[in-house]
Amino acid sequence: QVQLVESGGGLVQPGGSLRLSCAASATRFSINAMGWYRQAPGNQREVVARITSGGYGTYADSVKGRFTISRDNAKNTVYLRMNSLKPEDTAVYFCNTYAPATLWPWGQGTQVTVSS
Repeated sequence: QVQLVESGGGLVQPGGSLRLSCAASATRFSINAMGWYRQAPGNQREVVARITSGGYGTYADSVKGRFTISRDNAKNTVYLRMNSLKPEDTAVYFCNTYAPATLWPWGQGTQVTVSS
């Protein structure tokens, strides 16, 4: 069974930066589109960035220009670089596959809190 392990979250001041990592124990990681998702209290989980197997990233309007998704297929890892963080970016961040791939079991996520 595939396991996803997210890391790199924390408490950061507005305007700060974080880099999230997600390691997948999947033998076919490289062929799947991957996404970073987030869920704030009381909100539904939403996708903030996705990346094709070939490394092309697309972003939600709310994070465009501030977040960068990347992947290292040799390490079965996907990253999310987050700059110019805002309080509204506060959420638990998860990674998973992106359509049309079937979702894997969700990991525990990593908490990002943006506050002064």
